[in-house]
Amino acid sequence: MSIEVRDAEPAEYETVGKIVAAAFFADGQLDAPDAGSYADVLRDVESRAAAAEIIVALVGGEVVGGVTFVPRGGPMADIAEEGEAEIRMLGVAPDAQGRGAGTALMRECIARAGARRVVLSTQTVATGSHRLYERLGFVRAPGRDWAPVPGVDLLCYVLER
Repeated sequence: MSIEVRDAEPAEYETVGKIVAAAFFADGQLDAPDAGSYADVLRDVESRAAAAEIIVALVGGEVVGGVTFVPRGGPMADIAEEGEAEIRMLGVAPDAQGRGAGTALMRECIARAGARRVVLSTQTVATGSHRLYERLGFVRAPGRDWAPVPGVDLLCYVLER
């Protein structure tokens, strides 16, 4: 199976948002894929595209995943410090998971980061994602763990360059 990775086109933003929300729901990170404040944020790809790079993975010309890449801080950065790039909101359609799209998206972000350190946050329940990050060389940075809202604990992972 060949996976194409490229910048998302505006016409694909709605699809990317639905895929990312569905992936977060399937992974236990959302109560519902179509309701609630964070689900709304995940689906609002157009707003993210104004401040970050939206990258998609396609199989057979169909979008199967997306990620928000923040190369140098700004309003879309949650935890990136000076000189760091940040990966946010990675999601692959549940029926396309396990075939390399998530890995391809992560590798693209890493390549775009160049020599900069790469950081990301992930929920504690996302154990499959943790394995992907660790396989790509990311290590836990417990001193940078944080909670955007009470009851949502996020783990920080860092890839040193």
